[in-house]
Amino acid sequence: MLNIVTQTLSQLLRPDRFCVVLLDAKTNGLAVTHDTSLVPTSTNDPLLLLGLRRGPLAFPRDVREQARRHGTELNREPPGSWIGAPLVAAGRAMGAVCLESDRAGAFGDAELAIVTAVLAQAAIALENARLVELLSNAKREWEKTVDAIHQAICIVDDHGLVRRANRVFAELVQTPVTAIPGRSWLTLLPAAWSDPVARALAEPTATSMEVKAGERVHALTIIPMAEPGSALLVFDDQSERRRLQEQLIQAEKMSAIGQLISGVAHDLNNPLASVVGFSDFLAEVGEIPLALAEPLQVIRQEAERAATIVKNLLSFARTQAEGRKLQSLKPILESTLVLVKNQLMANHVEATLEVEHGLPEVEASANQLKHVFLNLLNNANQAIASDAPGGHIWISAKRAGDQVAVSVTDSGPGIPEEIAGRIFEPFFTTKGEGEGTGLGLSICQGIVKEHGGRIILERKPGAGATFTVELPIGARSGPAETVPAPVADLKPLHVLVVDDEPHILHYMRATLESWGHTVELASDGGYALERALAGPFDVIICDLRMPHLSGREMYTQLARRDPRAADRIIFATGDTARGDTLQFLEGLHRPYLHKPFTLAELRQVLGHAASQSARQPA
Repeated sequence: MLNIVTQTLSQLLRPDRFCVVLLDAKTNGLAVTHDTSLVPTSTNDPLLLLGLRRGPLAFPRDVREQARRHGTELNREPPGSWIGAPLVAAGRAMGAVCLESDRAGAFGDAELAIVTAVLAQAAIALENARLVELLSNAKREWEKTVDAIHQAICIVDDHGLVRRANRVFAELVQTPVTAIPGRSWLTLLPAAWSDPVARALAEPTATSMEVKAGERVHALTIIPMAEPGSALLVFDDQSERRRLQEQLIQAEKMSAIGQLISGVAHDLNNPLASVVGFSDFLAEVGEIPLALAEPLQVIRQEAERAATIVKNLLSFARTQAEGRKLQSLKPILESTLVLVKNQLMANHVEATLEVEHGLPEVEASANQLKHVFLNLLNNANQAIASDAPGGHIWISAKRAGDQVAVSVTDSGPGIPEEIAGRIFEPFFTTKGEGEGTGLGLSICQGIVKEHGGRIILERKPGAGATFTVELPIGARSGPAETVPAPVADLKPLHVLVVDDEPHILHYMRATLESWGHTVELASDGGYALERALAGPFDVIICDLRMPHLSGREMYTQLARRDPRAADRIIFATGDTARGDTLQFLEGLHRPYLHKPFTLAELRQVLGHAASQSARQPA
């Protein structure tokens, strides 16, 4: 535009000197952009500034005097005639032109009109260019803004054509963003969405709905715009949020199941305690007919089996923070296998466990490791079930340097390479809805890392997968634990048994009296508290959960009124799932009986109580 202005004015007016200055929008200063003078024109030239501020002006002759009349003193030799005019666009001065001639009378009103007309056309062109630039900037800003939004957005006109869309919408409809404007939304969106979207577009108010495309779920909001018939469509992908909600619901279910197990286990352990106790008692009597010996043994074994299942469920359902301690991995693996036994049998999957002899202990939380191994076994079981009517899982535990390595290998189809790189991502799953335990491999990896180890995957496509849990060997800080020595025959003890289950009271009396002890019974905590305060007892075996006055409340009152009697309490309970129960029992630093308990365990705690009683002063 500057070239056109200078060429046009130079050809029409043929000035001896021609100068053009433009205003820099960034610095708000003048810059000489065209100058034909032998001596470079300064931006402070009085005539130049006069044309910019007071123009358009034409001085045919007497330029010095004419400038003085307009309040400007010249500091150089004036030309014969002069024209100065500003370049104005949208009411704003963008620059100025100065034309000088050595001949007086060369420039007058006619020449000034030509300059004014040329500059007016130039100003229009510059303003249009500025508007185009603003429009381009606005378009770029709109694109950057809407492309930064995570929702898919498009604008539809009254003819059903898409005017604009962001890149997320382009990815949703799998069409290049530049190819979307001008196309009908019917040809872009999935066919299943046509009817609900068409009905929503016909509504005069904003409408929200849910639409699905394969496994993806979108919340669609249609907002009418100012122009009749046009609307803004916003698609919000809810798939990950829905998956998170399902994970939270599953976690709530697991928590509720844990609370349910706590109550059910207590109710199951009481009758199991009677079955185990009476079967032990009958076996010790030695007067059982030969034909009944084997059935009695089966009753005892099956009751203990049921008790083991309940114990494992209780251990799995505990929600309290469990401290880490040195322990062997073998019982942890064995109890976890019991939990998945039925699922494995249903899918005709056989599991083999091999634990290296003398395997070092690890410092760990048993419950957390059970979660990890249970998840790995469930994954292996489901992998086999998806590929064949049966299979095998091999579990091995062995020492590997200064670590213990537990490997779970399945005979399933293996893990494809494209999936193997994502299996430890949070909430990534290849299972169908309703499958799994709700505990992802990412959480398992986190648990193992907290224990100072890691989980690694060895995959063999078409030949199963192996997950290996590596844990550091624990360092024993104190002397090794010793196996309790067998309890010798005890002297007769005076025993108070407190329980709200009549069958347990029955078999406890029969058993203890057969061992030569004196037994008193109490079916509630209130009466037991009175008896404990009234007469000295060598041992008080007390149930923890009882109506009216619980075992804990009875202990608290007894400890306040007769601490020596409180120190002789041995608690028996079928509920250790609740964190406060286990914390209370372990805080006493005395042995306790977990229902159902064997007679050997009963003898052991009686021996401990008798030794404690012997050391106390009379």
